[in-house]
Amino acid sequence: MAQALGGEVVSFERKEFGPAAVSVTEPDGLFAGLESEQSVWMSHGDSIRRLPDGFGSTARTDSTPYAAVADPSRGMYGIQFHPEVVHTPRGREILRNFVVGIAGARQTWTAANFISSTVEEIRRRVDEHSRRSGTDGRVLCALSGGVDSAVAATLVHRAVGDRLTCVHVDHGLMRKNETALLQTAFEQLGVKVVVVDARQRFLRALAGVIDPEQKRRIIGAEFIRVFEEEAARLGEIDFLTQGTLYPDVIESATSAREKAAAKIKTHHNVGGLPDDLRFKLIEPLRYLFKDEVRAVGTELGLPDSMVLRQPFPGPGLAIRIIGEVTVERLDTLREADWIVIDEIKSAGLYRSVWQSFAILTPVRSVGVMGDGRTYANVVAIRAVTSEDAMTADWAKLPYEVLGRISSRIVNEVPGVNRVVYDISSKPPATIEWE
Repeated sequence: MAQALGGEVVSFERKEFGPAAVSVTEPDGLFAGLESEQSVWMSHGDSIRRLPDGFGSTARTDSTPYAAVADPSRGMYGIQFHPEVVHTPRGREILRNFVVGIAGARQTWTAANFISSTVEEIRRRVDEHSRRSGTDGRVLCALSGGVDSAVAATLVHRAVGDRLTCVHVDHGLMRKNETALLQTAFEQLGVKVVVVDARQRFLRALAGVIDPEQKRRIIGAEFIRVFEEEAARLGEIDFLTQGTLYPDVIESATSAREKAAAKIKTHHNVGGLPDDLRFKLIEPLRYLFKDEVRAVGTELGLPDSMVLRQPFPGPGLAIRIIGEVTVERLDTLREADWIVIDEIKSAGLYRSVWQSFAILTPVRSVGVMGDGRTYANVVAIRAVTSEDAMTADWAKLPYEVLGRISSRIVNEVPGVNRVVYDISSKPPATIEWE
């Protein structure tokens, strides 16, 4: 039981995870100009039993009379559902009603304004440190190949130019051919890139590890150690740039400022950082969501192939292998994953799906191939629709696409005889399996 402002919140037997219907009982304030019935996305197991003095209900569901509450005299408003996700169709209007209509904020944020102010702030910070410390103010960027690190690197490059060196750690956990494609793309952009072959190092560190949180911590710590070693070879490095986004911060919940959020999983670039990190961090995207990052990337002139690519986790295939990470299991997953992406692209679905990938499960099952019995791996397929990864729904892929993916994997990937499709939403599941 929890108390706040004199009200009472209790754990509720009838939990709500996923889509819900909200009936608006007070059409002013948050719901001004909106229909009386709203589709929303819920994620809670608690409910208000008693409202604080001065508050009234403004929306309800079948499960709770307090899906939204307000005390306009004190300018206080609360909602139980998620307005920020694509699965609440009128969520943007609800947020706009609050930010603009109630709070009176001015709508001045644009990708161009963000770029201008962020580049200036990075340049000011690096130059100030350089003058104070007597160093060159050199910056190292952790370049994963995803849109987040690409946008972060481009912003920093605009701010400090040749003082930036991008380092891509090939930890052996990447998708097929990604390291070579990444190196070519950034060299064409005129950004200096160093590729570090650390495949054996990461495999040794992950040997025998099956706990997903431990995997993430190991990968995060090894990343930083590699950067520190590379920095020592490059000379004096003062700053480390990362493509951390706000969802990473929320789900890792590592600082006092974010303690209201539960730690869902440790993101390697947030909770995985060691306490004795010797770099100063530059995280220009720390308070942006993915759609905002893509808008900034487009404004920066990055190619669509980079800006619109599906997200890929920093720990890579290690958290898509359930259980121990080995060379053999990586090779199996890498080939299966390549087929998933190839078929999604061939079907023209790549840009309409938030993420699509394969997972190598720890399950083996009986099958039959060439009139003989097999006992082989089970591969799971995950494809979701989302806008910011805070919530997601499973993608309703056409049966013929799923059929082609399954047929190709069992015929082309040695050691796999069964393919299953994940139809779980987030919540209650996460997008990644680990």
